[in-house]
Amino acid sequence: MPVELNEGLAEDRLNDRSSLMSLLASRRSASAKAMGEPGPDAAQIAEILNIAVRVPDHGKLTPWRFIVIEGEARARAGEIMAARWKVLNPGHGEAILAEQRGTFMRAPVVIAVVSTAAEHVKIPIWEQVLSAGAVCQNMLIAATALGVGCQWITGWQAYDRQVLQSLGVAKTEKLAGFIYLGTPTQAVTDRPRPEPSSLTTRWTG
Repeated sequence: MPVELNEGLAEDRLNDRSSLMSLLASRRSASAKAMGEPGPDAAQIAEILNIAVRVPDHGKLTPWRFIVIEGEARARAGEIMAARWKVLNPGHGEAILAEQRGTFMRAPVVIAVVSTAAEHVKIPIWEQVLSAGAVCQNMLIAATALGVGCQWITGWQAYDRQVLQSLGVAKTEKLAGFIYLGTPTQAVTDRPRPEPSSLTTRWTG
């Protein structure tokens, strides 16, 4: 019997790991603003990435890569973001700058998923970009299956070339998203979901 999710799921039924279908039917991201230690260990990160790459990839191009940001590197990245924010918004005060410094400190581990999509004689760029999106979703599913809180976020940093360059993202690459990984410090609650039938038509020729 299908699980009814449209009006929200009871908290104790979210992220149900009793079976694969239960997990998929109840998966809910945690909030990066409410994550704490511990984060995933090295073996768990490796497992998440191993599952991440098992996505459709037309032409076997591997049009994505990963940047793991953890430990003190999170604070160093925060200083870069704060400095850049100050240039973009010189009128903002110290409170906003402190918020920028703490962007990656919200979770023990942040993994940047970089789209390396490029012109190809056969494979459209759009299909390569979709593959990067699938990588991000696989990471969320893998993390949730391991009992790790996770959230996929972009933010202004994902679109600022100077910040991206500082993180090691080339001019020809784009940021598919930051995957925040940690332990939820607050209860994970669901949100209303659309009714699939309202989004579905059947073509009959």
